[in-house]
Amino acid sequence: MPDIPAGAQVFDLVFHPTHSTVYAGLLTGHIRAFAYDEQGQHKRTFSVRPSKRSCRALTIDADGSHLYAVGKSKALNIIDTVTENVEIRAGAHDSPINRVKYLTPWLLSTGDDDGVIKLWDPRQRECARKYTQHFDYITDFLWLEDKKQLVATSGDGTLSVMDIRSKKAEPFAQSEDQEDELLSIGAIKGASKVVVGTQIGILSIFNRSAGWGDCVDRIPGHPHSIDALCNVPADLPGVDASSTILTGSSDGMVRAVKILPTQLVGVVADHGDWPVERIAIGGGTNQLTLDGRGGAGKSGSTSGKKVDEAEVDHPPGRWWVGSVGHEEVIRLTDLEAFFHEAARDGSDGAGGLALDEDQREVEDTDEEDGDNDTDSDLHLEEKLAARKIVEPEEDSDDEDEAPKARKRKRKPEQTSLTVKKKGKNSVEVEPTFFDGL
Repeated sequence: MPDIPAGAQVFDLVFHPTHSTVYAGLLTGHIRAFAYDEQGQHKRTFSVRPSKRSCRALTIDADGSHLYAVGKSKALNIIDTVTENVEIRAGAHDSPINRVKYLTPWLLSTGDDDGVIKLWDPRQRECARKYTQHFDYITDFLWLEDKKQLVATSGDGTLSVMDIRSKKAEPFAQSEDQEDELLSIGAIKGASKVVVGTQIGILSIFNRSAGWGDCVDRIPGHPHSIDALCNVPADLPGVDASSTILTGSSDGMVRAVKILPTQLVGVVADHGDWPVERIAIGGGTNQLTLDGRGGAGKSGSTSGKKVDEAEVDHPPGRWWVGSVGHEEVIRLTDLEAFFHEAARDGSDGAGGLALDEDQREVEDTDEEDGDNDTDSDLHLEEKLAARKIVEPEEDSDDEDEAPKARKRKRKPEQTSLTVKKKGKNSVEVEPTFFDGL
């Protein structure tokens, strides 16, 4: 599918839960919606601008009726996706807000640059609860439905767990300092384990049954920071969704990775020299026709278009991966077609790099026992400097001001971990790619 031009640098994106619509938060403060169909056609359906400050994060409720946007303006913006009305709650935080997460119909969370986390009831003007256990910016949220717990990762190198049923303004648990920025988080194995992406390119595995104090495994392989993690849909055909995740790295690649046992399935999307900072998956089935009238199921026409051989073998599916970086476009990739091609072209039924038998046995043992034996050999030798986000000055309202790049200090690249791009979905990896697992 061709890229969708957004008109400015995209900071975050989110898909409508039932319609084929993707929303983008931009550097200029605009929040734009784009409808798309399975033939690659797309059109902008609305654009609102609650603030001239950048929109850093978006989330949407379960039925798609309301969109929540936060950013440098320090306000919580509630947007009606049908009427396009905007409710602005100014001064929601004292610092720019970096992340927002929809939890339940009566609760959402926000996290700012100073590490402050707030819980909100959309029906009330004031926040329901405030947490201050972190001292650096909040990078990501994970909602654990079974225990009604919210997990937050931070640039201070720790993650914290908050029980929303408790009235205490203190976390239920907080990890030890992981000596690295924690940038992203996701759940695997039926949410029994949590995977965290780090600044140095390590995937840290936390076992909930072993507590939140420290990770139980560290999986190397990414040559740069892992800024985004995303679970694949549970009903994706032919894929073990409980152990497969998508990773977005600052080397510009979106990868599909299986964990426990560990296996690189392939490269889903390639942004070239641009870092990948957000990933989302859309599965809406109600699509717009080219003239803009609503409709369900297939739409558009393929007349006059060259049909790719892979599309004939595997027609466009329901699930689309949206990824964004420092570009001014939203890149959409057919997720079903990727796994279909990986299974057809690769080995071991997944088209990736399989571990040898000894490594598989080690992974299986770790999964069953929840041991922390591998952790001692893989501790980082030094703490990395904190990453700072540099954006236009507070008193600047110029929407055309070019964004400044994120400045990061990292160790020299390990050549043995470098992934070389080759073809559409295949990669060449040095023999030592999975050493030390």
